[in-house]
Amino acid sequence: MFQRLPKLLVALALAGSVGLHWSLLQSLAWTTMLADNLATESFSVAVQRTFDGKHPCALCKAIAKGKKSEKKADTLSSLRKFEAWTQAAAALAAPPAAFPAVPAQAALFESLAQTPPTPPPRAA
Repeated sequence: MFQRLPKLLVALALAGSVGLHWSLLQSLAWTTMLADNLATESFSVAVQRTFDGKHPCALCKAIAKGKKSEKKADTLSSLRKFEAWTQAAAALAAPPAAFPAVPAQAALFESLAQTPPTPPPRAA
């Protein structure tokens, strides 16, 4: 029991982070609406009335309101993240005004230009 609890909590947190809770609540709302509509109407009319979007129940309205408020918060936070990223990227992408000249070391280049001694040295 206690070994599965952390896995269950991680799964629930992941499901909540991707918005699965809204889908589960919407499924519950549709099931309740279909059952209520079947009590007074035929099956085809009840299904049509449940899923047409023109006759939402109180739970459907609450779900829509919750999704809308959650999207506003996500949009604001992602906009702030984007602004911070563009400022940092602009600072990193700006090239320096001038590159400093590297002094040439003549001794290094002269030693590379010399031919090897003849005959080659013998291995000891």
